Formats: sequence, structure tokens, C-alpha cells
Amino acid sequence: MSDGIPPTSRQKVRGLLAGAIGSGLLIVFLVGVMWVLEVVDYIGDGYLDRYGIIAHEPDGLPGIFFAPFLHAGFPHLMANSLPLLILGFLAAVRGLGKFLGASLIIVVVSGVGVWVTSPPDSVTLGASGLVFGYFGYVVARGLFDRRLLDIVLGVIVAALYWSILWGALPGETGISWQGHLFGLIGGVVAAWVLRRRKPPVTRVSTASIE
Repeated sequence: MSDGIPPTSRQKVRGLLAGAIGSGLLIVFLVGVMWVLEVVDYIGDGYLDRYGIIAHEPDGLPGIFFAPFLHAGFPHLMANSLPLLILGFLAAVRGLGKFLGASLIIVVVSGVGVWVTSPPDSVTLGASGLVFGYFGYVVARGLFDRRLLDIVLGVIVAALYWSILWGALPGETGISWQGHLFGLIGGVVAAWVLRRRKPPVTRVSTASIE
């Protein structure tokens, strides 16, 4: 018996479910890696912290790719874990390929911004840039792609997490507002770069034959 659901709709639902499961597993894995590294760092008395972003130092550039996975203690990691799980999941649910591309753009834009604008020789650690980046990506994706699901997700995220935008402004000492600001910028840039391209419109010739 037919359930009345067109095959194409059934395939879309299955695709969304598969994407949701895959994105959820990936985000849990990434956050799990961060916790493992923090345990190693705790045992090693902060040994891994040296791999953060060291501002203005050429030797600190590789930290752009390491810093998002390192944290300055368990309270710092706990503060980032829940928003990272939620926003990361929403960023990944539309496709893991685009999610990985968006993550790379966010990490690079946030990291370079921190390296250039932070006080000399300061060391920056943490996934806050990714948190702000995924926020910007999910909200901007709804604006650029204009698909109903993306618009709804963008509105929900903006309504729930708008207050984090204050963290992108200079404020509390010891908090990298630079990482927050450039992470947010990186998320918007990623949404623009990875936006859905519309197929070119083919013009129909109206010339008449005599």
C-alpha cells in the first residue's frame, strides 16, 4: 500500500535524517577530541598551550589550526562545549562537505585576525572563534541561500544566541574579543562563499524567420 508520500519527498526526508545523524556524530567527535586534548594538557601541566596563536610571531602562525582544539582549563572548555555542539550541529546539518569548508574558512579568518590584532606575544586558545563563526554562518546562510529550512534555522539561532554578539566587542580582560569578532566575520564570509549558486538564465531568442 502507498502511504501517500511521493518518492522524492521520502528521499528528501531520508537525506535530511542521514545528514542530521552524520553531522551530530561529527560534532560530538570534534568536541570529544577537545576534551581528550584538555585531559592530556592537564596531565602535562599546560604543555599543549604553547601551540596556541602567538600574536605577531611567525612561529605562532601554525597555532591558527591548533588553537580551536585547545583550551585554558576545563571551565573554558565547558563554556564552549554546549554552544559548539548546538551551533556546530546546525551548521553541519545541511551537508558535511560545506560544513568542513565553512569550518576551514572560519578557522583561517578568525586565526589570522587574532594573530594580527591581538597584543604582541599574547597566546590565544579556544573554540570560541568557531562558536561565533557557526553562529554567523547559520544566520547568514539563511539570508544568502533563501531556502525555507535555512531561513528558519537562521531566525531561531539569531533569536536564541543574539546576546553573544556582545562578546565580539572589546571588554573583559583575558577574553579574546578578536577571536570572537573575526570568527563571526569568518562565518559570514563562509556563508557567502558557499552559498547556493543559481543556474544561469538561458535567454530564448525571439528573432523571426522571414
